[in-house]
This record gives sequence, C-alpha cells and structure tokens, in this order.
Amino acid sequence: MSFFPRWPLARGTTVPPDERLPWGSTGLLGIQHLVAMSGSTILGPLLMGFDPNLAILFSGIGTLIFFVLVGGRVPSYLGSSFSFIAVVIAVTGYAGSGPNPDVGPALGGIIACGALYAAIGLIVMATGSDWVERLMPPAVTGAVGAAIGLNLAPVAVKGIEGTGPHVLVALATLLATALIAVYAPLAIRRVSILAGIASGYVLYLVVGNVMGLLPPISFAELSEAPWFGMPAFRSPRFDPGAMLLIAPVAFILVAENLGHIKAIGAMSGRNLDRYIGRGFIGDGIATMVSGFGGGTGVTTYVENMGVMAVTRVFSTLLFVVAAVVAILLGFSPKFGALLRTIPGPVLGGLAVVVFGLIAAAMIRLWVDNRVDFSDPRNLLTVGTALVLGSGNFTVTIGGFSIAGIGTATIAAIGLYQLLGIGRREPVGVAQGMPEDSRPTDPGLPQRTAARHEAPR
Repeated sequence: MSFFPRWPLARGTTVPPDERLPWGSTGLLGIQHLVAMSGSTILGPLLMGFDPNLAILFSGIGTLIFFVLVGGRVPSYLGSSFSFIAVVIAVTGYAGSGPNPDVGPALGGIIACGALYAAIGLIVMATGSDWVERLMPPAVTGAVGAAIGLNLAPVAVKGIEGTGPHVLVALATLLATALIAVYAPLAIRRVSILAGIASGYVLYLVVGNVMGLLPPISFAELSEAPWFGMPAFRSPRFDPGAMLLIAPVAFILVAENLGHIKAIGAMSGRNLDRYIGRGFIGDGIATMVSGFGGGTGVTTYVENMGVMAVTRVFSTLLFVVAAVVAILLGFSPKFGALLRTIPGPVLGGLAVVVFGLIAAAMIRLWVDNRVDFSDPRNLLTVGTALVLGSGNFTVTIGGFSIAGIGTATIAAIGLYQLLGIGRREPVGVAQGMPEDSRPTDPGLPQRTAARHEAPR
C-alpha cells in the first residue's frame, strides 16, 4: 500500500477519506471547511492577545503537517485550541484586550505541550491506545474540560463589564450568537461565531462610530496595511514554570484527537484506529511549529466534523485546499488588520458564550456516555476537579507554580486512578457507565467516539 491514497473519483453519495469529488467541488468544499473553523480559530488568539494572522497561518501549516503524518488518510483541520486560553492568560497576565506584550513564556509552554503530545503519540504507536482510554475515561475528561471553562469565567465577566453602551454591545453580541446558533439555517449555524462577530461589529459601529457613545473603531491601520506581506513572527522564551503549567494541556488534546479519529472512522465506515498514534504526533509537531513562530496551540475541530456529517464528504483533499487558502490569508497583513479592529465588547460577549459552552459541553459528554454519578469514584473525581479549576487553586513548589487547570488535571487523573485500586469492573464494559445500561453483546462497540470529545 502506498503512503498516500490515490484518491480516485468517488462514485457513491458518501465520499470516503481516500476518494475525491471533481476538482471544482473539492475546491468549494475545502473553502467551506476553512469558513467553518475560522470563527473559533480567529476568536481563540484574540482572547489570548495573540496575532490572529499567525494563528490562521499556522493552522494551515499544522493541517498540512497532520495530513502528511497520517498519510492523507484521516480528514482533519487543526485550528486554535481554546484549552490553552486559561493557562496562557495565567502565564502572561494578559489584561483582555489588544496585543499580548509578553507571549514569549506562553509560546515556550505551548512548545513543551506539543513535545509531550508528540511523545504520547510515539508511545501509542508502540503500545496501542487502550491505556489512554483507561487513564482518561469520560468522567476524567469531562471534569478537566469543565474545570477549564469555569476557570475562564472571571475573564469572560471582565470582558463584558463597563459602561452601559459597552455592556449593551457585549450582551447583544452574546444574544445574537445564541439566536443564530439555534434558529438560523443549518449552513449559517455552522459559522455562528463568525455571524455573531459580524452582528456585534455592526452594532458597535452604530453605537460607537455613529452615535459616539463608545470609542469609535479606527480603520487607519486597515487602510495602510498591504494586501500581502510577511507576518510579524514572535519568538518563544522557555520559562520552566510556564512550561510546567501549559504542558498538561496535552492530555486534553489527546482526548480531543482520540475522539475525533474514532468519530470520523465511525461516520465514514473506515477503521482509522491505526492512525491514532500518528495523529497525536502530527498534532503535537504542528503545535510545536506554531509555538516557535508565535501562533497558538492547535487541535482538531468539531466544526469540521459537523460539516463532514452533513455533506457525507470525508475526502482528505478538502483539507489540503482549506490549509493552502489559510496559509495565503496568513500572508495578508490587511486581513490581520481587519481582525484587530474587532472591538472589546464584541469579544467579551463571545467569551461568555464560548467559555460557557466549554463547561456545558462536558455535561453533554457525561450524558452521552452515561457516566454514573451514583458511583462515588466519579462523583468525587468530578467535584474535586471542578472546585480546584474554578477556584484557580495554585500550588508552588520551589520556583514552580501549578495553577488551577494544572491542579485540576492532576487531581482528576490521579484521584480517579487512586479510587479504582482494588475495584473490579465487569469484563468488557465501559468505564463510567451505569451497569444496567452497559452493552452486553460482545459485538457491540464498547466505547463511543463521543466519550473522548473535549473542548478546543
């Protein structure tokens, strides 16, 4: 078997990863995938004070790295991961608006996270992925994900606080995003964050530039920026404390990528498990490359999974198209200048939506996987992680500090394993699932792909 597929022209209504549509349709659907991920990939760096131009550029580069590492057989787009937001803000002390002046230590931590992620991938290639699923069952993954969302709550609230017009724009952006996500046609719901940004932006123009109730948006930088040019790359600084704080995010990225590969395999009818280790390595290297240039950590995107579920087109060539267009946008200073005009109240309203969804999505994960909260092991694991994460419990050892996300992650994984010592699980059942609802037919899948879904 060749390293890359030959991608023959598809003949059925469902297009598997190793086939393709006609080139015209491939181009259009590839751009659709770029649009689907762009809202979150733009919002993530803005909330951390990173350059969104660099984030778009490295999302494209990272996607191509992932494509090569999995031999073009796993459809995936890598975009900015929201799992880094809390730890980046903790490391840099970012105030919440404008460029982050001290991204160096955060970039060093992102690189350390990518290296740990890639190392886990090497271990999975040698041993298989079962140990990952035992180490991070739904109770643990959900607890850490929810702790991340709750840890970010003060940041979101700070973003919407201000004068009356400021609060009005922020809450209107929040409401518009929610209404679009629920009531808009499916195609628009897929890009609800982009639509929410546009709605809030227009309202701010009216309130600020027209009515003068808020500082007006300045388009001076946008008008002067060239259409094409080199991005402003940033250099990492390797601070041990920052690296120790950010590196554990790798465990969340592992859960996301594992769930993505299993879900896509189930939807496309192809068993992709043999590419799990290579997928981890690809995502880890992509995160390291992004960190070395000033970009955010990257991860697989649920938005793109949604597009594939709707279109039933899983051809990996779509993501090559999306990646190439993203790289071209990354070399457009005018595109970056446009993104930097998005006002603070709009970002604040979106932060409330996004951070809340990170926590709420974990509740869905627990429900989908029937996590048994009558079991004290699950209840204590989740409860402890939520308190440590939302309270930002920090442990300082010598010159090292581990803040809320790190302590919540360590507590969730460690406590779950500790409380499992001496317990016996019935053979062939999924951890964290009530016994009366566990599958009994050995031919049924023992784990759902959804169990591993975690926040970006």
